Amino acid sequence: MSRVLLILLVGLLLASPRPERTKANTTAPVKATPVKVADASCAQCHRAIYNSYLLTPMANASGPAAERFTTGSYNHALSHVDYTLEKVDGRPVLAWTNHNVPGGSGKRDLSYFFGSGHLGTTWLYSVNHYLFESPVAWYSAAGKLDMKPGLSNAKQMLPGLIMQSDCLRCHMSSVQPSDPGTLNRYVGLPFLHGGITCEQCHGDTAAHLASKGKAPVVNTAKLSADKRDSLCISCHLEADITVERAGRSMLNYQPGDSIADYLAFYTYTKSDPLARGVSEVEQFNTSMCKRVSGDRMSCTSCHDPHFSPAPAQRVAFYRSKCLVCHGAPSFVKTHHPDNPDCIGCHMPHNGAENIPHVAWTDHRILPRPNRAPEAQSSSTDVLKAIFSPEANTRDLGMAYYLAYLKGNGAEGAKAWSLLSSQQQEIQSDKDKPAMDALALLNIERGDTKTGESLFQEVLRLDPNDLTANSDLGALMAKQGELSKSLQLLQSAFSRNQDVAGLAMNLARVQCARGDAAGVRSTLTTALVYNPGVRELQQFLQSADTCRAPAQNGTAQ
Repeated sequence: MSRVLLILLVGLLLASPRPERTKANTTAPVKATPVKVADASCAQCHRAIYNSYLLTPMANASGPAAERFTTGSYNHALSHVDYTLEKVDGRPVLAWTNHNVPGGSGKRDLSYFFGSGHLGTTWLYSVNHYLFESPVAWYSAAGKLDMKPGLSNAKQMLPGLIMQSDCLRCHMSSVQPSDPGTLNRYVGLPFLHGGITCEQCHGDTAAHLASKGKAPVVNTAKLSADKRDSLCISCHLEADITVERAGRSMLNYQPGDSIADYLAFYTYTKSDPLARGVSEVEQFNTSMCKRVSGDRMSCTSCHDPHFSPAPAQRVAFYRSKCLVCHGAPSFVKTHHPDNPDCIGCHMPHNGAENIPHVAWTDHRILPRPNRAPEAQSSSTDVLKAIFSPEANTRDLGMAYYLAYLKGNGAEGAKAWSLLSSQQQEIQSDKDKPAMDALALLNIERGDTKTGESLFQEVLRLDPNDLTANSDLGALMAKQGELSKSLQLLQSAFSRNQDVAGLAMNLARVQCARGDAAGVRSTLTTALVYNPGVRELQQFLQSADTCRAPAQNGTAQ
C-alpha cells in the first residue's frame, strides 16, 4: 500500500453516506437564505431578541460572499503563487497566478463567506457541485490577507481545499450531507441557511409556529446540565482528535441531545496545560469559577447568545456577570474599585487572534493573572477522552487511527490493537468507518487477506464507500489485479473527480494498462479542480509514454 495514498486520502473514512437531515418547516430554497430571513417568523413574537441577535457573531458566521468581501492581494513566496481578491462585473472573485506553470492563471467565483470576522474571514466556491475553501483568508487583527493556518509552508500551489459537511456545521444552519460516496459534492445546497439560526439551539419550530406559541421549543434553561452544555460544546470544543461514534452522524445532532452520544473528544495528556492551544470550553472547565460552581455555571452564565455588547458596553456587561457571585459589598469596595474591568485582568487576550478554534480570551479566569502557572516540560503520547463519558475502546481506536492518518505513524499500532480487539463487535454492528480503518491497518501490517476481506464486506454494505473503493483499488493494483483495481478506482473517481490522490492512482493503473487516452481524461478532469498540482501536470505531459505490458503488469 502506498504511503502517498494514505496521506492524500486523509479523512476518507469519514465520507460514508450520511442520513438525510431535513427540517419539517422548511422547503429547500434555491439558494441558502440568511438568518434574517430564516428567523423572520420568530421575530413576530420575539422582535427585540431577533433584532439584537442579528448583530451577534453567530448570526453572522456565514452568508453570501458579496456581503463580506475584502479586495486585496497576497504573494505566497514559497509556492510562487500570487492570490488576488477582486470584483469582476460586481461578482466576488478569487484569482491566482502560479509562476511555476506557464499560463498558470485562473479565477473562481466566490459563493459564501465563512467566519464571523471576529478573528477572520475566508470564502467558499463551487466547481461542478464540488465545494471548496479559499486557500487565503482575511485576518482581522493583522488587517491583511494571508494563507490559512497550516498552509504557509506549501512549496507549490495547493490542491483544491475540500470542504466537507463536518466543517460547515458550526458556521451554517441545516447543513446537508454530501452526495453518497463523496467528500464534498452537493447536487443540492450544502446548507439551507447562512449563519446560525434560532433552530440550531431551540430545535424544530414548526409545531411552535403552527400553534401560535403553545407547543414548546427547546428551552435551554430547562435542559439538564449535560444537554445544556452540549449546545456550546458541539461547536466550541476543539480537541486534538474528534471521533464520530459508531452509527452516528454529527449532522443529526439536535438541540436537547447529548453531544456525547454523537462525538467522542480526545486530547493528548500533558502535564503542562499550556503546552498547546486549546478552545474556550477546555479552558473554562479548568477555572476555579467553574470547579467551585459545578453545573450551576455554564457558558451562558457570562455569555448571552442573543446579544453581543458593543465595545463601550463590554466592561460593564461582563463585570455585572462577575458580580453575580462576587458581589459582596466588602469585596466590591476593596477589590480594585478604581478599575471595573474584571476581564482585562483575569481574562486577558493571549495573542491567538489569527488561530481559528483556539481561545483568544483566556477562559481559565486566573485569580492571579500576573502569576504565570509553573510550566512542566514532560508530556505523553496518550490520548484521553474529555467531555465524553460514554467513549469506548472502539472510539479510542478510531482516535488513534485518525492521528495515524494525520501523520503520526507511531499511532498505527495502537489503533490496530484497539480496533482488532473489537473486530467482532465492529463487524456485527456494521460499523463501516471502523471496518475501513481496520482493513487499511491490516494491509499496512502486511495482512492483505484480512484487509481485503474487510473492504469487501464494507462494499457489500455500501458499494459507494469511498475509502473501500479507493484503498482496495490501490491494493489490487499492487497485487497486479489491474482489471479489478480499475473497476474500483473508476467507481470512486466517478463521484470524486476533485481528489488529486485518487486521480493519480487511477491514472497509474490506466497507464499500466496502456490506456494513454484514459490517463489524459482522468488527469485533465482532476486538473479542473487542482490546477496547480505539479504531479498531475507532469503525469499528463508523459501520458503518451504509457504502454500496455506484454504480460500481466502492475501499477508503478
